[in-house]
Amino acid sequence: MDEVVEAFGRHLALERARSEHTSRAYLGDVRDLLGYARRHGVDDLAAIDLALLRSWLAALTSAGRARATVARRAAAARSFLSWAVRTGRIPVDPSARLLAPRRRAGLPTVLRTDEAAALLAAAADAVTAPRRGLSTGSGTSSGAEGAPNAPVRHPIGLRDRAALELLYATGARVGELVGLDVDDVDLARRTARVMGKGGKERVVPFGIPAAEAVDAWLTTGRPVLAGAESGPALLLGQRGRRADQRQIRAAVHRLAAGVPDLQDLGPHGLRHSAATHLLEGGADLRTVQELLGHATLATTQIYTHVSVERLKVTYEQAHPRA
Repeated sequence: MDEVVEAFGRHLALERARSEHTSRAYLGDVRDLLGYARRHGVDDLAAIDLALLRSWLAALTSAGRARATVARRAAAARSFLSWAVRTGRIPVDPSARLLAPRRRAGLPTVLRTDEAAALLAAAADAVTAPRRGLSTGSGTSSGAEGAPNAPVRHPIGLRDRAALELLYATGARVGELVGLDVDDVDLARRTARVMGKGGKERVVPFGIPAAEAVDAWLTTGRPVLAGAESGPALLLGQRGRRADQRQIRAAVHRLAAGVPDLQDLGPHGLRHSAATHLLEGGADLRTVQELLGHATLATTQIYTHVSVERLKVTYEQAHPRA
């Protein structure tokens, strides 16, 4: 079973070009299924049937797992068993008639345009008016890089500002952002070459504020942190290696916490906000789909619902006969 799971992992990474995060989640789901099967006396992959799959999902639901988690595990099982049939490991796919609970289509939380401006202003202020302990030296500052009250060095402030500006300007996913190399960003044309899900490349534009923030980082911040392990990475961490998602996510949360009355959000909240603001500004749905790198238009349509809901709230607050 372990060898089969490892082979499926190679399939996800090499043939399906799934991200490391998705592959790890799917492999965890498959191991959970196989562990459940063993506990119920099923040690042969070919002996897994529809009844066992339904029992597994029912057990997850009874254990209080979220609908989204159960739906993802069902998807992982279908992908795994379908692959097992194609590779001759089992004769029949028992998941062909497996149904899973639909995910609740909740609307994403987005910032108003003034709130987004306030957050980006806070990122700029963190560079020009840094907190105590700020240093431009190459030594390690005390505290974790993303800790709410930890001293943040000047280069990190420049990096965080560039990161937030790019996240909001391009609507990129945080994984796409940290994957950027220096050569992927064209400051003259104000475009970034982004590698999206499934290895699909797209070119996205960004505005003057983002270009200025990236230029400041490249000329003033990055050279201070760059070292032998930096390679071509655009964004770097405190030790000079490529910045990871955790560091950028912590920076967004930290800066959002410093803006009065601003709801907490992560990098994906900036992506949601960028898409909503584009539609509210008059961009057509297919343009937003292309910018975000969505495979289908249906995924992008959620932002039209966000815009309508925001319009309804404004109407109810402003119209005398609402």
